[in-house]
Amino acid sequence: MSKTFTLHEAQTLLPVLEALLSKARAAALRGAELELAMRELTQRIFLAGGTRVDVTAAAHRRAEREKLAQEAKDTLAEIESIGVMVQDLQAGHLEFPSLLEGRTILLCWTIGQPAIEHWREADDAVGERRPLDGRFHRGERERLN
Repeated sequence: MSKTFTLHEAQTLLPVLEALLSKARAAALRGAELELAMRELTQRIFLAGGTRVDVTAAAHRRAEREKLAQEAKDTLAEIESIGVMVQDLQAGHLEFPSLLEGRTILLCWTIGQPAIEHWREADDAVGERRPLDGRFHRGERERLN
């Protein structure tokens, strides 16, 4: 965790990160749907003891699935290159390393929230989020003055 964010910096990045996270989530979801369809086809072929398959269509689905997986991976790498951690892609949960009273903490945000509202200690479990308190806003005012 080399990069840290102030609360203001993290809040400012939310629109960009929300767009990137939405893109990654959509690609991952569509890729999972294609994977499921391919598994179902494989299962039908197995249960039927073989069947005619549109090889071209199956190859296109496989290529699309691989393209979507790469798109999700690249988008996640873009988010992480900013210095933000993707804690849970499916839930849309991001964490921003920050400093509070000289120690590294994580500002927590979930897609759909209008602002960052929670934080946790770096060694806490993900579910141990706490609401932001006055220390965060006081620290912002001190940095801005």
